[in-house]
Amino acid sequence: MAVDYIVIVVYLAGMLAMGWWGMRRARSKSEFLVAGRRLGPSMYSGTMAAIVLGGASTIGGVGLGYQYGLSGAWMVFTIGLGLLALSIFFSARIARLKVYTVSEMLDLRYGGRAGVISGVVMWAYTLMLAVTSTIAYATIFDVLFDMNRTLAIILGGSIVVAYSTLGGMWSITLTDMVQFVVKTIGVLLLLLPIAVVKAGGFSEMKAQLPTEYFDPLGIGGETIFTYVLIYTFGMLIGQDIWQRVFTARSDKTAKWGGTVAGTYCLAYALAGAVIGTAAKVLYPNLASADDAFATIVKDELPVGVRGLVLAAALAAVMSTSSGALIACATVANNDIWARLRGVVRPGGGGEHDEVKGNRTFILIMGLAVIGTAIALNDVVEALTVAYNLLVGGLLVPILGGLLWKRGTAQGALAAVAVGGVAVIALMATYGILANEPVYYGLLSSLAAYLIVSLATPATDEAVLAAWRERLAGRAPEPVSEQVPAHQ
Repeated sequence: MAVDYIVIVVYLAGMLAMGWWGMRRARSKSEFLVAGRRLGPSMYSGTMAAIVLGGASTIGGVGLGYQYGLSGAWMVFTIGLGLLALSIFFSARIARLKVYTVSEMLDLRYGGRAGVISGVVMWAYTLMLAVTSTIAYATIFDVLFDMNRTLAIILGGSIVVAYSTLGGMWSITLTDMVQFVVKTIGVLLLLLPIAVVKAGGFSEMKAQLPTEYFDPLGIGGETIFTYVLIYTFGMLIGQDIWQRVFTARSDKTAKWGGTVAGTYCLAYALAGAVIGTAAKVLYPNLASADDAFATIVKDELPVGVRGLVLAAALAAVMSTSSGALIACATVANNDIWARLRGVVRPGGGGEHDEVKGNRTFILIMGLAVIGTAIALNDVVEALTVAYNLLVGGLLVPILGGLLWKRGTAQGALAAVAVGGVAVIALMATYGILANEPVYYGLLSSLAAYLIVSLATPATDEAVLAAWRERLAGRAPEPVSEQVPAHQ
């Protein structure tokens, strides 16, 4: 596997080199956190697709295909649907807000009183998203180097923390673009056709497997509905996704570039399911469905190609991990730490350079992510808790703020508190992996938002007027984001 090792080592070295290059560009808060809001359509589409298609979408997507056949595509498919909905209906308005975090958007909309509690919920979500992505390094490095779990997590996590800390969003954007290309070549152009050919083609796959493997709804209607609630709605409100929207050069870039990325996700979903179905034909008795990706790569691909496909899996994990890490650090610094110190700047203003502080927070959060990943065993439960809290607590006040003028700060806070408590109580009652917590948590959050908003005075008209100016893109650009003439 010497050639495969060389491919992987060159890839990892390239990631670090891009981190160093990105450090030279990230000289302001805007450059460091949102790449100066200057990404054009091609780079925006590639990096957006890279962050949403992580290890769960690649290794997990193939595993679902192994277990359920073509209907295993639904998890990743609902991620793509969420990205399409965000891009078509909301991203242009989000991009025009010129903020850095979801909590800043809530402050602008509701008058500056919803930030800390929403920041804590969002921080927990982004932290666990980064942790689960980091744990996935163990699977990949075990296949590559027969490396033990802890060492694999430290190696993969350290590389991501290093390039993210050095250059912030510029480094992450550059590495994500490379990861998007590697992923496209490795998974779509190489592994997909090779897996189908090795399995004997679609006719042989149909002959070897039960008919339900080719039923589009075989995974079950309730499962699909839960995926929509968790992943489609999660795409609409996650800080990691919004922070990429903030990098767009214009609202049109955010809308159409995101639409292209969402469409790419739909194709990637189907590819993963087909690869998993082919693996079921080749290896019908694997101990775990999640072993399907590593097994088919290790046993069926030629030297060199195997290294590239494993690099593609590594790319998928790293893109999500780095995106979640900078989102986690941004929320921790801007929404929690700054507010605890009484330094609140709704809208992202501020004349001084905050790169050093944000860089420090990425390093601290990165070390916390690596430590938590080493200590944690059940990643599925951890991620489920994070998504349930995110959707159950924050979906209603965020979408309500964008869509319903009568929503108030009190209603938003009630929705976060009631939805969050309901989700936690229901997970304790029904179990973490049950569907009921997110169903009833979301309904209770909606009820609290509507009732409390209608029972409290409407949001001050001056706040709403400033909000409308922001949404329309007519508000003055923050001083810290004005590009000097020489650029």
